[in-house]
Amino acid sequence: MNADRFPAAYQPYALSLFRFITGLLLFQYGVAKIFKFPALAYFANPPPLIMTAGALELVLGTLVMIGLFTRITAFILSGEMAFAYFIGHMFKTGEPVFLPLNNGGTAAILFCFACLLLATAGGGPVSVDAVVGKQREPREEKQSRFRQAAE
Repeated sequence: MNADRFPAAYQPYALSLFRFITGLLLFQYGVAKIFKFPALAYFANPPPLIMTAGALELVLGTLVMIGLFTRITAFILSGEMAFAYFIGHMFKTGEPVFLPLNNGGTAAILFCFACLLLATAGGGPVSVDAVVGKQREPREEKQSRFRQAAE
């Protein structure tokens, strides 16, 4: 038995799990910013930009969790996380702090690239996108057969 073959068979399901956990973690940040749960000192009185980020994380994190419009929502979240890193971490003191260990931006970088991966790879087989895609296939096949018959 090939050592690569066994785990590779579960790769699509691991992608779905990765998508769900990434969405759940982003959703958690949205809940903390918008609903103040759990009560964190950092999110006690957030400025409007942080509240906007929280709304994006709450709504789009939910969509990523369930796997609906995964590619576009993950792409938007990837951009938000890149913005969060540069504005909220790298330049938060006015002077650039390049090392993520020193500026607290490690999570933002990880979320940025996790969402970029999801934007390119999709939501996996256990997602609303996959279910909707399976429902569209028969209709598209009928339309292509109709086009072929018309030609």
